[in-house]
Amino acid sequence: MSSADRPATRLATRLAFFVAGFGIACWAPLVPFAKARLGVDDGVLGLLLLSLGIGSVVAMLLTGVLSARYGSRPIIVASGFMLALILPLLAIAGSPTSLALALFAFGAALGSIDVAMNIHAVEVERAAGRPLMSGFHALFSIGGFAGSALMTVLLSLQLGAPACTLICSVLMLLAMFATWPRLLRSVQVQDGPLFVLPHGSVLLLALLGAITFLVEGAMLDWGALLVIGAGLVTEAQGGAGYIVFSIAMTIGRLGGDAVVARIGDRTTLLWGSLIAIAGFVILLTAPAAAVALGGFLLIGLGASNLVPVLFRRAARQTVMPTGLAVAAITTAGYAGVLIGPAGVGFVARLGGLPMAFWLLAGLMGLVTLSARIVTAEQRRMTRVDA
Repeated sequence: MSSADRPATRLATRLAFFVAGFGIACWAPLVPFAKARLGVDDGVLGLLLLSLGIGSVVAMLLTGVLSARYGSRPIIVASGFMLALILPLLAIAGSPTSLALALFAFGAALGSIDVAMNIHAVEVERAAGRPLMSGFHALFSIGGFAGSALMTVLLSLQLGAPACTLICSVLMLLAMFATWPRLLRSVQVQDGPLFVLPHGSVLLLALLGAITFLVEGAMLDWGALLVIGAGLVTEAQGGAGYIVFSIAMTIGRLGGDAVVARIGDRTTLLWGSLIAIAGFVILLTAPAAAVALGGFLLIGLGASNLVPVLFRRAARQTVMPTGLAVAAITTAGYAGVLIGPAGVGFVARLGGLPMAFWLLAGLMGLVTLSARIVTAEQRRMTRVDA
């Protein structure tokens, strides 16, 4: 296996994260066009969108098994090219059935590359001997910004959805051709069992991952409604909070590797979660829009490096093969994104949206309380490995 501690492998990992973020973001602006083209109502559209999530979750579970046997490189390559090739189909699918199948395949490609690129990333980080995971995840966010912005600009030029997706697909293909030869030939190949139920510290890491992803999903789906319902902003200004949250999270991840290298994983989990909780308190008690935006800012900064740390912990635990552990955390996190916002809506229906957000703050407190447990487990495993 070629050395994992090379600029080329780090570049390939960053490109894989960028392509994943770019690909999923290209789909978001196409949703209204798909609804109009098929003539479906919101209920049917919701079911169609669910097929994307189902495809992702199924692929994540299978990717953990396949990567444990064959490594992450072939999965990254195959799923990256699949994302690029399936994207145009989302713009031309002429029936609900064909769109559901295309979304399932698109979701499967996204779920596969999501797990495989994180497995590749933890190996590259381990070889480098310094934190790199936050920077890798920042490229996913940057790819998301680039994909949504480019697709929006192209659609505004009245080029037509199929032509716009072809342009974006070509860019993704070029990125994947640059990524392919720089990926490690073999990463985290396991000779043990191909399937292991999550257990031990991996269960805790998966729970914390689900909580953190849930917070991110709730900010996207419910953040605007919270500040609008509180009378702090108008409907036209409701998206400002999520913009601030996204920018803060991206900036936090771009600088996260240096911060983690200085203060360590335990302190990052502890203070990151506490900063996010403080952001929730400010957001929920804000008397004015500017103060509420400060809450969004703190939540984004605080949560920005939690997920990268959790993936690093998965790479260093010894109770499960790394690939299966990363797949478990990714799947749990994705479930948090898919199911969590619906749970927020259920709680909001019973006790109001502010109560649901207070509950999110309480769940983030579990990350604070678990910081010592996660790092204590790591110290114990380090002594065993030594």
